[in-house]
Amino acid sequence: MIDFKAQGLPPKPKEGLGSPVILKDYPLVNLVAAIDWNPFFQVWRLRGKYPNRNYPKLFNDPTVGEEARQTFNDAQQLLTKIIKEKKLKANGICQFFPCNSIGDDIELYSDESRQKVIGTLYGVRQQEIQTDDKPIYQALGDFIAPKQSGIVDYIGMFAVTTGIGNDVLSNEFKNAHDDYNAIMTNALADRLAEAFAEVLHVEVRKRYWGYSPDEKFTASELHKLKYRGIRPAPGYPTQPDHDEKNTLWKLMDVEKNVSIKLTESLAMWPSASVCGLYLANPEAKYFSVGKNTKKKKKNYASRKGKTVENVKKLKPNSLID
Repeated sequence: MIDFKAQGLPPKPKEGLGSPVILKDYPLVNLVAAIDWNPFFQVWRLRGKYPNRNYPKLFNDPTVGEEARQTFNDAQQLLTKIIKEKKLKANGICQFFPCNSIGDDIELYSDESRQKVIGTLYGVRQQEIQTDDKPIYQALGDFIAPKQSGIVDYIGMFAVTTGIGNDVLSNEFKNAHDDYNAIMTNALADRLAEAFAEVLHVEVRKRYWGYSPDEKFTASELHKLKYRGIRPAPGYPTQPDHDEKNTLWKLMDVEKNVSIKLTESLAMWPSASVCGLYLANPEAKYFSVGKNTKKKKKNYASRKGKTVENVKKLKPNSLID
């Protein structure tokens, strides 16, 4: 367990505490250097063999290298067009909240007096042993100071999109019977969205939250998670319940502020969008919740004020079987 008192007071956000930081029409050119190209080649099923498995060594692969390089060059041409002609628009938002953990959950407050609870982020604790010698059963709340500690902690939220205009451009290619560039448009919009999430997290650490003002990492180091803190996303292994997005949308008024909607099934629209949390504790790390017991599922549903069946609809199979 984390000794929060030994760590000292958690860093207080410098901007975005009490009201969101809103970034409208963020320059796409600022995102290009942060693009992780490996998932792009997976879209095209261009997989090299060791030692040429990943970009840019993929270009040296004797089987798919030439095709990968041509696909990459085509992507660069379309990306240049998208940026120059402003075919896609990027919007982003982030905000920070005083908080404390209560068991597996994280309670959010309107201000640092902690008198008014404005929301709760519900956590799921691991049930499967992660190490043989020292069993670890983690939940996101473990990285936030407990309420009984008397320490005011903080958590961040964000949502970004680079998909505004994506449907229009993609349909232009489809109507011209150019399926290749229609798919390319979607693939680039997705890569830009992930890059925006990366770039905004850098700005959070260096400026908005400001706990790592002097950090200097290459794009490769960012993709390898060399920095302090994590940004878990609802629907992924560390925070597997998609319903948690509703708390982000409510507290940051995401749809109104940056034009990202949640569908009935809690998918984001435009689809080239990313959302999640910011945790700054130096010991915070990603983990996979894995499967849970029936007892834990009932307990989780009860804490959320829902039935187990309601929760099942919004969780991945690993949590509902």
